Amino acid sequence: MELQDRQQAFIKLGLFLSQFNIKSVKKNDSIICNDSCFNQLVNKIDIAVHHNGWFTKDNVLFALETWALALTQKSLKQWTNEYVFKKSKPKTIGIVTAGNIPIVGFHDFISVLMSGNKILIKQSSSDQNLLPVLVDYLICVEPRFKEYITFTEGQLKNFDAVIATGSNNTARYFEHYFKRYPHIIRKNRNAVAILSGDESEAELEALGEDIFRYFGLGCRSVSKLFVPKNYDFDKLFKAVYKQNDIINYTKYKNNYDYNKTVYLMSQIPLLENGFLVLKEDVAYASPIATLFYEYYESVDDLNEKLLIDIEQIQCVVANTMKANTIPFGQTQQPQLWDYADGVDTMKFLLKL
Repeated sequence: MELQDRQQAFIKLGLFLSQFNIKSVKKNDSIICNDSCFNQLVNKIDIAVHHNGWFTKDNVLFALETWALALTQKSLKQWTNEYVFKKSKPKTIGIVTAGNIPIVGFHDFISVLMSGNKILIKQSSSDQNLLPVLVDYLICVEPRFKEYITFTEGQLKNFDAVIATGSNNTARYFEHYFKRYPHIIRKNRNAVAILSGDESEAELEALGEDIFRYFGLGCRSVSKLFVPKNYDFDKLFKAVYKQNDIINYTKYKNNYDYNKTVYLMSQIPLLENGFLVLKEDVAYASPIATLFYEYYESVDDLNEKLLIDIEQIQCVVANTMKANTIPFGQTQQPQLWDYADGVDTMKFLLKL
């Protein structure tokens, strides 16, 4: 199978996914293989929502819509044009996915297949309903993919390399278990936002999307703010208030109530607005419904700190065009070339 054939299959998948977005789910009869896959995905969305309480329909549709926007001819070519694809015998790549947000391991899935290799995938028990439908669609539009994709529920066996994602604790297990194989092991990381105090209301509203999308469970979710001394948090609270409906989700509310109670009982100073707790803390990974913040004296000092702590940070949000920062509201819409942990997955795969 040529690179162009693989690209065309994923372009068709992008068109298929374009029927699913937050505003509506509407069938387009002109899309190939739609009769066999559209209703199947509709059903699996409902199942995913009931299987995992964090997978609201809104968040599942957001994830599908994000991938629809990424899987275009322009983006796929821009991504793959950076590499040299040589014809060689396909290797089998084991993939262990996390289950924190819907189809979170889909970028690894795409990367393996686009590199011309085979995939042996072990899905998280928290997210095992959506990807098989997308695989069915790919095989429908490009039957040769059938021999390239295998799911497993047990331990990975008979593979040449592995990409595994999990918590810091599971990463230690992965590093021990897969040490004999070429591997990428991903640990916990979080997004941070740098505020100057000069942000517009629109920018802070957009930051709310970075904070609350997926209930803050994604590795690209903003879990910490860096703010100047005497920062006006009321301005932030006002701008993100449109997200207040999140407190109506029971699992989120339970976390909000629990964390707030623990902090109050421990006499820890905090700020809160009825659906978000702000706590001063040097850590990066904040609990659900809590956002840590830390004051900075100067931008130079902050940049030095972020460089030291780079292995804990997935991405940085700021209203500056400085390299390696992301505009507000964009953390959950990465491009195909935005690699997790800054590790070039495609380069890793093509060197095997």
